[in-house]
Amino acid sequence: MVPEFTKIFSQDSQLYTGALVLLVSVLLARIAPLPRNLQPLEWLSQVAKNLSVKVNHTRRASSQQLIAGTLAMLLLIVPFWALISFFVELAEFPWFFEAIVIYLCLQDDHFRYIANEVVISIKRDNKVRARSLLAPWLNRSTQSLSSVGLCKATIERLSTTSIYGTVSAILFYSIGGIPLFIVARMLKQLEFCWPIYNPQYRHFGMPVYALSTVIHFIPAKLWSLSLAIQGGPQSLAAMFNPKVNGVPMNEYQTCEVVACALKIELGGPVKFNDLKVNMSKLNYGCHPQENDVQRALKINSIAFSLWALGIIVLPGIWAALRVIQS
Repeated sequence: MVPEFTKIFSQDSQLYTGALVLLVSVLLARIAPLPRNLQPLEWLSQVAKNLSVKVNHTRRASSQQLIAGTLAMLLLIVPFWALISFFVELAEFPWFFEAIVIYLCLQDDHFRYIANEVVISIKRDNKVRARSLLAPWLNRSTQSLSSVGLCKATIERLSTTSIYGTVSAILFYSIGGIPLFIVARMLKQLEFCWPIYNPQYRHFGMPVYALSTVIHFIPAKLWSLSLAIQGGPQSLAAMFNPKVNGVPMNEYQTCEVVACALKIELGGPVKFNDLKVNMSKLNYGCHPQENDVQRALKINSIAFSLWALGIIVLPGIWAALRVIQS
């Protein structure tokens, strides 16, 4: 029996190794993240922002800004993507380096701990600390956020992080391995640095936004589904027939599902320094409070558990079918 089981396992060893790599990386990133100043994606963000200062000229024609944005995107993605993919392919134990790369790309999954700290700060009426906690995680100004604004921003960030984190890692790594996942994650990081709803990046950030939106469309829908099933028929209806098609599209539609599930209002105006930008509201109830953030944490944790369980269950089912077939 043991040699037979070993033979069955060896036939699909890549499947089981990949599942183990994913599971370890996802869990490790969630419970033991790196400090932000040591995260490679944060370094990429700094390079992207510095590059945009030099090449993004808002006074030029929109076509020139689009070209500049496209070239900047290629300049930042292609060399790093090629280098990382090359080293992973040459490694004697590629699974080890794949686990490291996935772990480094999932550092944002730690945001749930930040959300808890924000809730504690709001309850203590320490909005200054809450704003400083959120500032590194948002691509807009947090200095004037009220308690409601802090709760909104926290729930929105919490609800959308797993789209390009856990869900994208599972899907893209399963379909195309590390190269596909790295491209998707870098695109999302650049989209975060150059948000098109910021007038400064309206044209410059459009190429990376379009690619990132298309690539993450299915992960966003699948993650929204894992949230919507907890909110009942109305949340499922909001997922399949959203009332608001705002920018960024994937995030807006996911936030609409969460707003419907929690019966709260999300969205609304945002600020970039002193510039106020009006954005659509997702009005499904009253303004969110601290307890709503905790409710969002709960449904987020349940959805994450479903995806983590899927990493274990699906290979297990495949192994069982192999045993039955033999």
